Amino acid sequence: MDQNASSDYYIVASARIVNETIWRRVTGVGILHYTNSKGKATGHLPPGPQDEFDKTFSMNQARSIRWNVSASGARPNPQGSFKYGSINVTEVYVLRNMPPVKINGKRRTTLSGISFVNPSTPIRLADKHKVKGVYKLDFPKRPLTGPPRRETSIINGTYRGFMEVILQNNDTKMQSYHMSGYAFFAVGMDYGEWTENSRGTYNKWDGIARSTIQVYPGAWSAILISLDNPGAWNLRTENLDSWYLGQETYVRVVNPDENNKTEFGAPANVLYCGALSKLQKPQKISSSATRSIEFTKVSMVVMALVMMVLL
Repeated sequence: MDQNASSDYYIVASARIVNETIWRRVTGVGILHYTNSKGKATGHLPPGPQDEFDKTFSMNQARSIRWNVSASGARPNPQGSFKYGSINVTEVYVLRNMPPVKINGKRRTTLSGISFVNPSTPIRLADKHKVKGVYKLDFPKRPLTGPPRRETSIINGTYRGFMEVILQNNDTKMQSYHMSGYAFFAVGMDYGEWTENSRGTYNKWDGIARSTIQVYPGAWSAILISLDNPGAWNLRTENLDSWYLGQETYVRVVNPDENNKTEFGAPANVLYCGALSKLQKPQKISSSATRSIEFTKVSMVVMALVMMVLL
């Protein structure tokens, strides 16, 4: 957003696609300052788009954020970045979220018809210690057509594979998804239902590498992921209520080569629980933590004495 350096400039951000009255009054203001600026920003703040619910304006703005591939500065390696549009996709998952549903009489949220249930034993610790039945590697590649269900179902990613994930938002609220452990390429988004023909709109050249992506109401977003980082990585909605109610899953990626491990082992102070709770060792409490506990006890005693005096 280079401008004439004759003065500073306002940068104004206002909320979009929200119905709550309080958010309509929230405006973020920043200052774009040049070292050779000749004056401060002055005058009234610039107005935003006339229609604050203009979905097209917001999506076009999101699409316009691209990588500057003509710059000469440092950038990610060309094997993963500038060539991502020509890499063969090895697996495709369409993840669809819907408005909250009732499962067994309780309010839940889902991805592709599955409401995730967190296991009592961590996934990778279960793998390491060969604990069976902790999770299922059967997450559907397309949304389920039957009634929604609660399961610990995760995606079985292929190490060094190239995964395409379509996030379909069939709710009336804005969604934002985050994937731990990876930076993926945001290659497309549009309103309506995603189809095979939607790939013709993908940006296969200068998409931004990121870990979080927005999905507009009644729309879809597509991402491409190079599965080069072994582990069990959380893919979830950023809405805390929906996350808590089950709108998440994990992508499990395992390096099959026993002689070329590229994944760190569990740390010495790992916490064991669930089926592995018998392996848990006593934890050392640091001196700072001990002082904090002692301070809390003293505070409680003082508070009790004060209450007795007041009574």
